[in-house]
Formats: sequence, structure tokens, C-alpha cells
Amino acid sequence: MKIRSHSESHLVELEDGSRWQIFPGDLDLTLDWTPETDLVVVEAAKDDVGSHLLVGVGEKVRVIREGDSWPIREAKDVLKDG
Repeated sequence: MKIRSHSESHLVELEDGSRWQIFPGDLDLTLDWTPETDLVVVEAAKDDVGSHLLVGVGEKVRVIREGDSWPIREAKDVLKDG
């Protein structure tokens, strides 16, 4: 699926209209994304900090739907551990 909009570093909208919040620890993985970047949305493992992954260009980026909230404790643990 192609990117429709990625004007804010932490949000991406795909061509199907779905909007995703990017995990703060994964923002650097999105720096090379362009509208031509192909991404696949897959469900994340139950123990992952995100509900879904955007997979493409050799990277897996953790995301949640726009408007959802990150699980605070798990997100802090992941960010602390690098």
C-alpha cells in the first residue's frame, strides 16, 4: 500500500485512508519514506508495544491507529531499553 500523507513525523496516512501513529522509538526508520514507499499493515504480536506493524523497505515500524493511546508502561520500557 502506498503512502497518501506523511506530513507529520509521527503520523502516516495510507492510500486506503487508514491513519497510523508511529512509535516514537521508530521515527528514525521512517525518514526515507516517500509516497512511492510500499507498506504492508500486519497485526503485531500480543506482547509488542504497538497493535500493528508497517512493514516495508526492510523495516518493521510499530504503530497504533490514530487516536489510540500507547500503553504507557510498555512504551517507557521499550524506549528506556533503546
